[in-house]
Order: sequence, then structure tokens, then C-alpha cells
Amino acid sequence: VFLFATVGTFAQDGYKIKVTLKPFSSGYLYLGHHFGGKQYIIDSVAINQKSEAVFSGKEKLFGGVYMVIFPKKNGWFEMLIDRQQHFEVSTDTTDIIGRTQFVHSPDNQLFQEYQIIAQTKGKSIAALQQQLKNNPSDAAGIQSKITLLNAEMLQYREQFIKAHPSHLLTAIFHLLQEPKVPEAASHPGGKYDSAFAYQYYKQHYWDGVSFTDDRLVRTPVFEPKLQRYFNNVLQQQPDTLIKAANKMLDAALSNKEMFKFLLSTLTEKYINPKYMGQDAVFVNLFERYYAPGKADYWLNDKYRKTVFDRAYSVMANLIGEKAADMNMVDSAGKPTPLYSIKAPYIVICFWDPTCGHCQKEIPQLDSLFQHRWKQKGVQIYGVMTDGGKPAWLNFIREHRLKGWSHVYQLPEVRDAEYASNKPGYKQLYDVYQTPVLYLLDKDKNIIAKKLS
Repeated sequence: VFLFATVGTFAQDGYKIKVTLKPFSSGYLYLGHHFGGKQYIIDSVAINQKSEAVFSGKEKLFGGVYMVIFPKKNGWFEMLIDRQQHFEVSTDTTDIIGRTQFVHSPDNQLFQEYQIIAQTKGKSIAALQQQLKNNPSDAAGIQSKITLLNAEMLQYREQFIKAHPSHLLTAIFHLLQEPKVPEAASHPGGKYDSAFAYQYYKQHYWDGVSFTDDRLVRTPVFEPKLQRYFNNVLQQQPDTLIKAANKMLDAALSNKEMFKFLLSTLTEKYINPKYMGQDAVFVNLFERYYAPGKADYWLNDKYRKTVFDRAYSVMANLIGEKAADMNMVDSAGKPTPLYSIKAPYIVICFWDPTCGHCQKEIPQLDSLFQHRWKQKGVQIYGVMTDGGKPAWLNFIREHRLKGWSHVYQLPEVRDAEYASNKPGYKQLYDVYQTPVLYLLDKDKNIIAKKLS
């Protein structure tokens, strides 16, 4: 249930919200707010015998959707807080929508009207949907009634937006809106064009939404719309995602709260991405916003270290980039750098003979190599990361790993790289577990990485 309170007509310091919530007459009420997909409690107040509690503070609250949470934290009702932050609200848990009243919050009366209409039409739609299940023979008639009710709700929202353009509820309605793709007759050539429809939908997805309106951050609907945009609307190609992220973040730069939310959300999404190659989006965020110091005002030391360390671990091994050469020797101590291997394709395998996963997967990898890949000119460059030389050689002999370029790094080479502040191969290839597989082409460009 959403209960909203917004803009006032006079300026007052801080916030003071008197809540009367029946039937509670003891314990504490809690004040919280949404932040993306999470909720945070920011205040708590004891309830008196009259079911009253007063939340107050010297600093104004950020605008957004706030929650009054019940004493046992087993329920809540919501209200919008915006410029007006001195008001009273009373309600009863037996009927939050029907029995809620606001004092000094005229904008909430507008929302109450909407809330009641939405609840009434929602019940009607639910009843019709049940009829549809029980009486499918009249599907067309029932569906037309559902369509009409949905259209009436949409019309109500559109009229509200026109009448109250700066209202927080209007901003939420914009988030809930779906782009209306033109009829087929308006498409190029006068017939339906799926490419045109997609481009239109994508270009109008954020119509009416301002990326400098930080009130949206504290609503439960902004973050899902954002995730849907990057997951389902945009093509899952790094260049497309980067362009969209940069456009959004650049628009939000002047609003610290919105910029912080967008950058942290996109960082969390792409620092360890779901799809191979999308770590390029994170590297772009690092180079464009973190490295120049545009996020310094909110970064703590722990988060900063996480971001910077991760960026340095992936920026050298992005898909399409040249793989870094590795100064290695073979089992006889002969120099065998990566770039000495000539083949149409090279599989780099970082592995440890004492690693349980490696002990299972390396023989499977060798089977693929011996029976399929070798004939096609594929070479395996096997890098022993840990485990010790004796265990490494024993494993190679025991499992007959023939035809590989088996290599490791001499300790003195590793120490020299460290002393000269050069990144080691584990950082260059983001090797912090084993096994790790890369695929390179003949020019040592990275085609794929972290393969199973």
C-alpha cells in the first residue's frame, strides 16, 4: 500500500511527522525509506497510549517514498515525503487506504483519490480475470472490459501528470509509463517494422524521467526500471551499454545523490558481470568517473580499494585487446614466453596441480585438445601458478599431458617484477583462482576468457 505526502506551501526547518496508527498503543514505530531495491530505517519513536508517535529531526529528509513500519516490523504503510515535511497522518491497520487521513498535506488528498480509484479498479480487474478462468467462452467480452479499466487508469495518470507536473507522484507515474509504439501505418513503408518499433521503444523508454531528480532514488520503481533497461531493452554489447551508461551518468552529474546511485548501481552490475566481455563497461566507469575523482565525495576507503583493485585486474584483459606477454620458462628452464607460440589459436590455461578443480578439469581439457583441437592447429599454453614444481611435473607425467607448452615463472623473475612495480601475470590476467582459461587468436588478441 502506498501513501504519499508531498509539496508544502511554506518553508520550515527539518521534519516533524505525527503518526497515529491504530491499534498500536505500545512499542516503537520506525521510519524508513526505499533506496533502489533496498529499504533502510532512519528513525524510531515510542508509541503512546493514544497510538501516537512523532518523528522529527533538524535536517530535512531527502524526497522519496518513506515507510512507517509497525512495532514488530511485520508490516508498514508508505508515504511520499518531498518539500513539505511538517504534517500529520492517521490510519488504521484494518483499512490503510480507506481510513488514512492527512493534515497539512493537501497533495496527499490528491493521492488518496488516486489510491481509492486504483484499488477499486484493481478489484474489478481481479474479479474479471477470475471470470475469464471460469468462463473462457466469453473471453472476448471479459477482456474488453479489462482493457477498458486499464485504459481508464492510464487516462487518470495522464491527466494527473498534466495537472501536477512537479508532483512526486507525477515523477513516479512517468517511471511506470510504457512507451507507446506508433501503429504499423506510421512505420516506414506503411507496414509494421520490428526494427523501427524497437528503436522507438528504446528512444522513448525514459520519456518524462529526469536524471537530476534524486527523489526517484528513494522509490521502489526506479531501480527495477533501470535494471530492465540494461538487461532487456539494450543489446548486450559492451559498446551499447557503455554509451547508455555514459549518457545517463553525464546527465546526472549535477545531482550528487542521483549520480552516486547510478554509478554505484552500474558498478555493482558490471564489476563482475553476468556475460563475458561486459567488464569493459566497468572499466569505462572507472576510467571516466572514478579515476578522475568524480566519485570521491562519497567513496570510503574500502569501496575505493575494491573498485581500483578490480579495475587494475581487468583493464589489461578485455575482450578484443592484445594479451600481455608472459616471461615464462618450460620444465627444463628454457625461456618460453607467450609470444613465442605461433598458432592460429592459443588456449592459455592457468592451473595448479594441487587444486581439486584442476585435478578434475585439466585431464578433460587435455582430452579435448588431443582428440579435437590439436588437429586444427590449436596450442595450449599451460601456466603453473602454484603447487610447486615436483607436483607439477608428476601431474604432467601421470596424466600424459603431451603437446602442451608447459611453463612457469621463475621466482627471481616474479620478484624483479614486484620490485620494479610492474604488474604480475596474475593481475594482468585476473588469475585469483584456478583453473582459468583464455582463448587467443593468431595475433594474440583475446577472443574469450574465464571459459569453463
